[in-house]
Amino acid sequence: MNSNQLKLLLVDDQDLIRESLHIVLDMDPEINVIGLAENGHAAIKQCEEHQPDVVLMDIHMPVMDGVEATRQIKATWPHIRVIILTTFQEISYVVDALGAGAEGYLLKAIHPKDLASGIKWVHQGGTLIPQDIAKMLVQEAKGAQASSTREASGKTEDTVRSDAYGLSEREVQVLQSIADGLSNKEIAEKLYLSEGTVKNYISNIYSKMDVRDRIQASKKAHEEGLL
Repeated sequence: MNSNQLKLLLVDDQDLIRESLHIVLDMDPEINVIGLAENGHAAIKQCEEHQPDVVLMDIHMPVMDGVEATRQIKATWPHIRVIILTTFQEISYVVDALGAGAEGYLLKAIHPKDLASGIKWVHQGGTLIPQDIAKMLVQEAKGAQASSTREASGKTEDTVRSDAYGLSEREVQVLQSIADGLSNKEIAEKLYLSEGTVKNYISNIYSKMDVRDRIQASKKAHEEGLL
């Protein structure tokens, strides 16, 4: 095994899906499938044994489902990153899984190449949260933040404006898109920019706001009233 390969654990109760994913993903030179598990309980044992970098986790499984397994894995090994693999009909469970600490989700109907890219993205510190769910989470977070801010300071209107970080108008637009859960490709299409330019804007935003990733940027932007 190449030390640069990311170690992946596959968790699914269907033998066919598990084996198919194993074959497809093992063909990628950057991915090493270090274990297969048929339920959440087995997944936890595998995490203890093999310490994978990323776990691709099914939702509905016997013995222990993916949400509970995710909760236990993240509580014990917070550095192990979890991606939920689900069908379109199960989207409602994804919010539970994200609440349990998962870094995002992918649909089982995804193209193998996109699946491999998603796994690598999460391994590098990215998240995979679709726009509709991101909006729901942001609304919940904003509601909680607004009430705690009022309690803590008794003021609601004194928000920090975007120019406190020296963000340009374009950077604010990109930041808003990040907070809406858009991918770089979607931001590029929305703002008529190239993906390379979007990446540059995002790097500038991270640097100016002193954050590491999309989630931190969104959180800080909402907490400080930039959007």
